[in-house]
Amino acid sequence: MYARAFAVAVVGVRGHLVSVEAHVGRGLPALLFTGLPGPAVQDARERVRPAVENAGFEWPLRRVTVNLSPADLRKEGPGFDLPVAAAVLAATGQIREERLRGHVLCAELSLRGALVPTPGVLAVAVAAARSGKKGVVVPAANAAEAALVRDLEVVGARKLADVVGFARGSWTPGAPPAEPPPTQEESADFAEVRGQAEARRGLEIAAAGGHHVLMIGSPGAGKTMLARRLPTILPRMTRDEALEVTRLHSVAGLIPPGHSLVASRPFRAPHHSVSAAGLLGGGSGLIRPGEISLSHLGVLFMDEVTEFRRDVLEGLRQPLEDGRMVVVRASGAVELPARFTLVAAANPCPCGFEGDPSRRCTCLPHRADAYRMRLSGPLLDRIDIRLRVPRLSRAELLGSEPAEPSDRIRDRVEGARDRQRHRLAGSPASCNAEMTGAEARRAVRLSARAEKLLVRAVERYGLTGRGFDRALKVARTIADLEDTPGTEDRHLLEALRFRGEEARQEGAGVA
Repeated sequence: MYARAFAVAVVGVRGHLVSVEAHVGRGLPALLFTGLPGPAVQDARERVRPAVENAGFEWPLRRVTVNLSPADLRKEGPGFDLPVAAAVLAATGQIREERLRGHVLCAELSLRGALVPTPGVLAVAVAAARSGKKGVVVPAANAAEAALVRDLEVVGARKLADVVGFARGSWTPGAPPAEPPPTQEESADFAEVRGQAEARRGLEIAAAGGHHVLMIGSPGAGKTMLARRLPTILPRMTRDEALEVTRLHSVAGLIPPGHSLVASRPFRAPHHSVSAAGLLGGGSGLIRPGEISLSHLGVLFMDEVTEFRRDVLEGLRQPLEDGRMVVVRASGAVELPARFTLVAAANPCPCGFEGDPSRRCTCLPHRADAYRMRLSGPLLDRIDIRLRVPRLSRAELLGSEPAEPSDRIRDRVEGARDRQRHRLAGSPASCNAEMTGAEARRAVRLSARAEKLLVRAVERYGLTGRGFDRALKVARTIADLEDTPGTEDRHLLEALRFRGEEARQEGAGVA
């Protein structure tokens, strides 16, 4: 007796169609798996039989062999419980196999036969649609998530008996749930920020061009407050971007039951004790997205960045440059998207009060130097905007004049991004920070005075090739905010000043 059902194996964030074949033959009662099943799939041997029996159906007292094809693809996760149960029931003639032939099944089963909410359902639905399947059968709690994929029939079931009824034609699923209105978690606003005009300007430029930021300042100066408000001025996500973010969060199991689309830009703030796999992605078996992928198209905030492990920080080099993370294991390589805006914050020295007008720094020079050297030169070279965040004065703390709200800043940012998309049409880049060096040189269109300024800066202060390109990109972003076709010397001078203390001297020296 033989039957087949279909499942999806999620590798990274991409789903691959899997044929689940069940053969019931002679031999002692047993359930055997072939085809590279992972630990969670192997555990299904102890879940599927009680689920089938407690749902009121018969489990064959014979040797049951389940093959997961293709055999060279690793199958991980509990979502194979339902397709295995359906294939065995079809092989024993208890359900009609042809009713499920056009659907992909994905659900974890409880011992009582209930369909448990399962991570990665959106990736499963995307793979089902890409494979030409008619629909998916998923837990009712994940139905709204699967329904984000258009033109795909979504069968949301609460228990195994519902799936059997659907296969027999005796149970009809209800209408797919309406997509809940997106929730915008934007209670924070830049209007609440007092003072810090230079930091506000730097973050606006970062949002407009997708540039990475380093903020250095004394404790309590407002670095965290500023970073948490950066998502409120980033451009609103398109539906395609929201689906991309939702798929990553679904694979990581971060979508609450009954919810669907992640409509707000993600903001992730990992603790400095995070491991390399936790930040970059990976794992010994099932490869999970790390914090850099969970902040894809949003903000990754690394507070007290100098306290992170050196290997963790150095692992950021490739994602900051390429917008992706490639996790390599013996079984193969998995690519995870990681186009995020990095906002790093640090104190100027171990005690935190170097340069503070009201507190004296007590750090020995060699300790302060060692503290600053925790951020390597190659990593700093990938950060476009470096800001000093000073302690607020008494007048700024007690001032009552409201600052500019996030909505007004976002309007300027979206206008700048629209100009960049129009200019970069046909290129893989979507904003200035993603341009290659060659694209930056073509797009910047320096004026004669700006060219002379850049030549003097290169000759006098020895900008690296990467620093040269990144200064051009930031200058182009400043020009886009002003809606200026060319890049003037004032744009380039401001970009050089945002390269940090050395760049401030460069700007002053070459102006």
